[in-house]
Amino acid sequence: MSIEPGPVNATVRQWQLTETLRQLREKAGLTMDQAVDILQGLGGKWSKSKISRIENREQGVKSFDVERLLTAYGVTDEAVRIQILDLAAKPAERGHWLALRRDLPEQFHNLFDIEPALQAVRQLETVVVPGLLQTTDYIRALITGANPGLSHDVLERRILARTVRQSVLTRPDPLRYHVVLDESILERRIGSPEVMRGQVGRLIDAAQEKHITIQILAKDTGATPAVNGPFSVLSLPDPIPDFGYTEGPGGSIYIEDRDVVRMCLERWGILTQRALSPERSLDLLSEVGKTS
Repeated sequence: MSIEPGPVNATVRQWQLTETLRQLREKAGLTMDQAVDILQGLGGKWSKSKISRIENREQGVKSFDVERLLTAYGVTDEAVRIQILDLAAKPAERGHWLALRRDLPEQFHNLFDIEPALQAVRQLETVVVPGLLQTTDYIRALITGANPGLSHDVLERRILARTVRQSVLTRPDPLRYHVVLDESILERRIGSPEVMRGQVGRLIDAAQEKHITIQILAKDTGATPAVNGPFSVLSLPDPIPDFGYTEGPGGSIYIEDRDVVRMCLERWGILTQRALSPERSLDLLSEVGKTS
């Protein structure tokens, strides 16, 4: 399957905007009532119900109100303000935010991730353990190996950002996460043997969680849709339809074309049938854990 770069549709962009505004308010330590008190001194008509409707996507929000919200929440970084205002001002210019996002300070990237709003993820990974299941030691070895010469501060921020993402698996209503891993991932040593043992142990623990399903695509399975590379199918709450996601040297690619998403789901169905069952996959992980 060849996946062409697909932009983010306006609905998902709206999720990006409102989720970011909610996170910024919480990051500032403000309740809705406290935010209203500040906003009333910045102009416009504000109420707790208005902020609630904005954050729950029950009403739109104009650029001038977004500016006031950013000021109330203490956002002074100009690049971040421009990025968020761009989401509000150009909701129909699909995919534009992805290019701008690369220019933002690293510590703000997680604000634009849609993972906090996701309900389910189906993911094929063929090269490394997916980020949501990586241990801190594995993350450090992976980032260091892929980016030699990276400064210590940047490295630590990237590690922190990735571990923060993993909170979607431990929240009260956790993400439903189904992963198909190519067996070669278990043989590709990232870091020391101790790092790999810890990582396999993390996969074993995760595989026993009710909301996490791990299947291993054995080496002797033969040709499958996995040869076309990793991809994910992401599910947001209704009525937003499922959409695809993949990463490459050019950055993140969201796939919204219904036919392409349908093809991803068909390929996903084949992969789950060809991969080892969750039970057999757990047995294999346990065997690898004993020998690694």
